[in-house]
Order: sequence, then structure tokens, then C-alpha cells
Amino acid sequence: MYSSKVMEHFLNPRNVGEIKGANGIGEVGNPVCGDIMRMEIRVVDNRIEDIRFKTFGCGAAIATSSMVTEMVKGKTLEEAMRVTNKAVAEALDGLPPVKMHCSNLAADALHRAIQDYLNKEPSKGKALYEQD
Repeated sequence: MYSSKVMEHFLNPRNVGEIKGANGIGEVGNPVCGDIMRMEIRVVDNRIEDIRFKTFGCGAAIATSSMVTEMVKGKTLEEAMRVTNKAVAEALDGLPPVKMHCSNLAADALHRAIQDYLNKEPSKGKALYEQD
């Protein structure tokens, strides 16, 4: 049912925890399945210097959170904003269709953390996108 990459990121998630002094925080949840994700970022010179997550949810939710952190650590904010739910699923060698919503949450949590950072740092320029 799950790829070996999904299982690896579920059993050995990367970048779990909190960042003391995070300058961007994004939280999302899915009331249907109960998954809740929190991403924290530290941005230095327009790059994600550090990223951590806490996820309450299924194995796919944990794996997608872990993968997102690996995908964007060290990237610019613009590069990180281009991470999509499809890119997360592809990086994990796919997800079962019923679990695709998990990758949506991971990308959304990342984007909200970036938006939070940009809202707190108006001198850094306009937001890359506006939240709904």
C-alpha cells in the first residue's frame, strides 16, 4: 500500500520538533480525517535555515510532513512556495489516492508558515501569495 520512502519517513521522520525563536509558524488540519500539522521555520536571508514539524495523524501525514521539511531546508522562500501537494507525493514515490489529502496538508502548512513569516516581516516585501 505504501512505498518504501513513505514507510522510511513514517518510521524515521526527519526534523520533528519545535524551533526556539521560529519566525514563521503554519498550522493546518483536516476535520474529516483528524490530521493536524504544525510547521515552524527559521528564515535567514530569504532562505529556510531550519524547519521543524509536529503532526498528529496517520503514517502518510507524518511521512509527508517529514518529506516537506527535507524538500525545502536551505531553499529560498520563493522555491519553497513552489512546493505542491503533487511534488510531495511524487517525492515519496506516490501515495494511495485515499491519502493524497495528507500531502495537501503538508504543503499548506509550509505555505502558511512562510506567509506568517512574511506577515511578521513587512520589510521583507509583499507576501508571495495571499491566504484564503
